[in-house]
Amino acid sequence: MARVLAFLSVILFSIYTTEQAYFLEEDFIEKINEEATTWKAGVNFDPKTSIEKIIKLLGSKGVQAAHKLNPKMYKSKDEAYDNIFDRIPKKFDARKEWRRCITIGQVRDQGNCGSCWALATSSAFADRLCIATNYESNQLLSAEELTFCCHLCGFGCHGGYPIKAWEYFSKHGIVTGGDYRSGEGCMPYRVAPCIRDEYGNSSCRGKPMEKNHRCTRMCYGDQEIDFKEDHKFTRDYYYLTYSTIQKDVMTYGPIEASFEVYDDFISYKSGVYVKSENATYLGGHAVKLIGWGEEFGVPYWLMVNSWNEDWGDHGLFKIRRGTNECGIDNSTTGGVPVIN
Repeated sequence: MARVLAFLSVILFSIYTTEQAYFLEEDFIEKINEEATTWKAGVNFDPKTSIEKIIKLLGSKGVQAAHKLNPKMYKSKDEAYDNIFDRIPKKFDARKEWRRCITIGQVRDQGNCGSCWALATSSAFADRLCIATNYESNQLLSAEELTFCCHLCGFGCHGGYPIKAWEYFSKHGIVTGGDYRSGEGCMPYRVAPCIRDEYGNSSCRGKPMEKNHRCTRMCYGDQEIDFKEDHKFTRDYYYLTYSTIQKDVMTYGPIEASFEVYDDFISYKSGVYVKSENATYLGGHAVKLIGWGEEFGVPYWLMVNSWNEDWGDHGLFKIRRGTNECGIDNSTTGGVPVIN
């Protein structure tokens, strides 16, 4: 009997996830706007997208991992923090602080792949490397290499652990690599973006989720680059305590942040996101934290997502700060670049 019930539950779950996402419907979005007081919802995805497709975009195991961590993994002090301890501003935007680092505000598109964990960490590392080298290094690092070559990081397009990505940077390094078909860097991203046309139809509609790519240990973008010599490293990898997030960002640059995603977040458009009371949990997601501020009395973190510029506020969003909204205050990661 138990086997029959388990089998039926699997079938029911499969039917549920392949259904059209109820939270993308106009009525659902209108209901959010009737209840939310600090943010607005709108259409971000093709309304015909299935629940399964949305869930598979949420590839971060970072929130769950943070809850089980040894406290020693959290960075609580750094001598470099001493220079900024008394001057943490009420508002901060890394794009303005380091204007010449073109990667900081760049909105990525992970495509039909749950590689958010790889895009968020590699993008934050690229920003930090730009800052550390005084703009000498000013390009993206390879999300392709990280997603498909770091087998200890997780499961490629099926999710991964951001802290393991920073550990990979520390032990193995990572090469340069731009966006899909950019030809930039050693190993550009090979997952096609999900682009919406003027009618709201997605280029990913009807297409299966991306299968994990074979790890290619050679430069296929700019082939004049030496694969081995191109690797960039961090000296360490760590989680941040809530009290050190701002100090670390002001000292070294953007960081990765993971959080729990609920069905209302998918339709975020503007304002400071606060989870709706009856929202349903969908999965864990990783993004890049580039700043903070306050809007109408509500403190927030400023984030860069990886669902392209059509999503949210031109690819960015704000989420309430200081209340551990969706677990975000306790699930941030980083690492300090090694400069040769």
